[in-house]
Amino acid sequence: MAGKKREIQLQAVVNSQSLWDEMLQNKGLTVIDVYQAWCGPCKAMQTLFRKLKNELNEDELLHFVVAEADNIVTLQPFRDQCEPIFLFSVNGKIIAKINGANAPLVNQKIINLVNEEKKIAAGEMVRPQYHEIVFVDPDADDGGEVLNESVNQLYSIAIIKPDAVINRKSLEIKQKIIKAGFVIEIEDKRVFTEQQVRDFYHRIAHQPDFEDFVLFMTSGLSHILVISQGNEEQPALGETESDPETEAKEIYEDHLAMVTTPMMRKKRDSLEEYLERQHISQFCDVEENITDVNCFIDMFFPDFKNMKNLKLEKILALLRPALFQEKKEDVLKIIEDEGFKILMQRQIVLSEEEAQTLCKEYENEDYFGNLIEKMTSGPSLALVLVRDHGLQHWKELIGPGSVEKAKEYLPESLCVRFAMEDLPINQLYGSDSLEAAEREIQYFFPPQSTLALLKPHVTQEQREEILKLIREAGFEITQMKEMLLNEEEAGKIYSKIKGKDFYQDVLEMLSETLRR
Repeated sequence: MAGKKREIQLQAVVNSQSLWDEMLQNKGLTVIDVYQAWCGPCKAMQTLFRKLKNELNEDELLHFVVAEADNIVTLQPFRDQCEPIFLFSVNGKIIAKINGANAPLVNQKIINLVNEEKKIAAGEMVRPQYHEIVFVDPDADDGGEVLNESVNQLYSIAIIKPDAVINRKSLEIKQKIIKAGFVIEIEDKRVFTEQQVRDFYHRIAHQPDFEDFVLFMTSGLSHILVISQGNEEQPALGETESDPETEAKEIYEDHLAMVTTPMMRKKRDSLEEYLERQHISQFCDVEENITDVNCFIDMFFPDFKNMKNLKLEKILALLRPALFQEKKEDVLKIIEDEGFKILMQRQIVLSEEEAQTLCKEYENEDYFGNLIEKMTSGPSLALVLVRDHGLQHWKELIGPGSVEKAKEYLPESLCVRFAMEDLPINQLYGSDSLEAAEREIQYFFPPQSTLALLKPHVTQEQREEILKLIREAGFEITQMKEMLLNEEEAGKIYSKIKGKDFYQDVLEMLSETLRR
């Protein structure tokens, strides 16, 4: 009886629609074990839940519930499913779902969400804009299909290994994957930690050379790809050639790195089989087990599932010189509060030609000459912004180009708020279209390459944090190599201090393993 009481205290029982609606009033995180009446809740996970409840000690922020799908209308789409299902509700909004008793994944999800709730309660972060999972009524047309597509989309994980990256085979491998009809949903470049290698390759951990393999996989940059299949069938691979006139490729240069729709392939052909036929499987490892793939997506791309519901758009924004000098911090705070992420920014003094191009809409106005003079009088601030539906939201936020029109139609816009007496125009500029944004970003932020050195005393944890900060700042790591610098190489890099008294000390420090 004592054991039964502990279970009831751990997980509240929800077995009616009214109790479900009441449960949604919980503050913080609620972890819901959705079960069928004929099989009962997932007992295998109760030990984990009890452990987390005791360790986290957050009774106000963390709740556990068992919910019987058979008697709750909201959970109709989950009826008659034998696989355990865990839902995650934050302040009444279902924001995540995990299929199967995947203890490591559920454990990490709970810890991450509880930590977020703590930071939000302490005022250390703003609550993320979660996208709620919608449960589809199975009696509606195509209800089951919609649920499977939106919640249970099948993906594979592909790892392009360090030797392929060093030998510049990544592009060739990705092109072949795309040409076969697969879709690269998102990708990243990183050096694996030892634990990540052991987790991903756990099935071969018993092999005698596994420790050497771990060293190899942590020695340099790898590419991680999340891949899905096309949704139409095609003749078997190898029997037909692709038609160059009908093959289409679409590249999004934002968080969804490469999304393409070329010729489609048969569902029965796996990515792993295709890579073997192309004789490139030795350079690229694939995971296709659904449970493991979901686990690794959450590990490597924690925002991926939310991003799939977003239409992320990059635009160029510009603060004209007067606004930049007087109200820069106010504008940047508004940009952040409106959900934009600043990918890149730079100060730039516009040439007369550049100013005329950006101010073309005002060229027939009497004040055009004065405008160009002020636009070239000092630095402007150029920004690359990204947000869900960013283009339209920025247009609505800043308002029209004329202060007079803004006062009439959008009096709350930034155009009115930051109007300057000497010029009757909007002190903020934004791209007119996504095509224009791409051109403007390329112009104001042309790609550049630089060398960064991580010195020998940096720990593995510090290295991961540094690389994360580099990526978050908008940089792309194109190549990475771990090497021991000789005196000649160090002399080229540190030429500016070569004659200093401490130069020999620098060389001694660099005689340890250096990552570049």
